[in-house]
This record gives sequence, structure tokens and C-alpha cells, in this order.
Amino acid sequence: MEKMKRYAIYYTPEDSPDSAAFAQAAAEWLGWDLARGRAVAQPVFDLPLPMADITAAPGKYGFHGTIKPPFRLADGVKVADFHAATERLAAGLQAVDCGALRLVDLDGFLAFVPQGNPAAPQHLAAQVVHELDRFRAPLTAAELARRRPERLTLRQRELLGLYGYPYVLEEFQFHLTLTGPLAEPQRARVAQAADTHFAGLLAHPLHLRELCLCGEDELGQFHLLHRYRLSA
Repeated sequence: MEKMKRYAIYYTPEDSPDSAAFAQAAAEWLGWDLARGRAVAQPVFDLPLPMADITAAPGKYGFHGTIKPPFRLADGVKVADFHAATERLAAGLQAVDCGALRLVDLDGFLAFVPQGNPAAPQHLAAQVVHELDRFRAPLTAAELARRRPERLTLRQRELLGLYGYPYVLEEFQFHLTLTGPLAEPQRARVAQAADTHFAGLLAHPLHLRELCLCGEDELGQFHLLHRYRLSA
């Protein structure tokens, strides 16, 4: 089993012919192929910033939707045991249909969100967060400070203490990030470029049929380690 700095449970496009074009376009947009663990050439657009700068924040994670946010394994936890628990969990969970994706502005960064019922992916993510949290190491003081708890709501601070991340359970919104924070005048041009790059690839519904176990390497890049089918 792979040794990584942190682990996470993500959605990534399925490894299937139907998803291949979407997965390739997403990897090119961010410049990192999460499934294959390699850099890829980004598209060239006439934009106010280079694509590498626009996608610097989400680029190291690859194209994904977070189910359980990245965390360090607790002391004494074996990676093989974490894999096995994720496999068992996936076997008892049902797949979720999310609807087609649309591009939105989420507090200054661009992302895809599904147009279907948001409660469905929220419920799936909550189950994963609950069931796998026993493998998570507590936050260090430095990790806690990076979350800027003084800027969070009371409930978000509570969730940060309970689960190591403030945007879980009822605070969770499933999304697939395309950019880092952008100034308002830049967003429209970048959104237009995204519309062009992903043209014809967003009409089909997004299905959450797998838990994708991913890991962060020593250089800070995330890799897809295993896909576990939701098979209840």
C-alpha cells in the first residue's frame, strides 16, 4: 500500500469510455491528472492571468469533488486497514445521482455544482465522514490555525473540532473546483474559457458510484490510489 502524507475520499470521473473525454478535459484544465499521477499540458486562452496561476490552488488536488476532506492517518493506523474499511463502507452505500453540472461562482472561485437534489451527496458524504473519522489524526495547532477559526461560524468551529474540517455534514456543499480565488473582473473571462473548454461535456448527469481513495505525496500532489464501488 502507498505511503502518503494525507489521505482523502473524493469523487473523480469514472474510468469508463463515457467519462473519458470529461476526465481528460478536466485534467488538462487543472494541469494535473489525478488518476494517472502526472502533469498534463494546460489549454491556452487569452486571459488576464496564466492558466497555471488561475488553477494553482486546486491544481495539486486534481479534478475532484470532496467526500471526506484530506487528513493524516492517526498514529498506529495501518494503511491497509484504512483501505479495507473504505472498501467495506463502499459496499454498504448506495450510488447517488446528482444531475447535470453547471458552472457557478462560489465566493470568488469557479466550480461545477450538480443541479440535482443537494441532500443526496450531502447524506453520502456525512456517512463517509462519520464512519472513517476514527482513522484521522487530531489537528495540530498549526493545522488548526490554518483554518482561521476566528472567521468561522460557531457551528463551523464545532465541526472543525469534531471532524478536522469546518465544511462537513450540514455545512457541506458538493462541488468540483476549477480555479483559485479570482478578482471579480477576471471571473467572467475565465468562466467563458471554461465554457469553451468543457463545451458539450456537461449535459450528462453526474453519478457518484465510487469512493475514490486518494493520497497526497511528499511534493503535495494528490494521486488516485483506489476506486471502491458503491454497491448496496
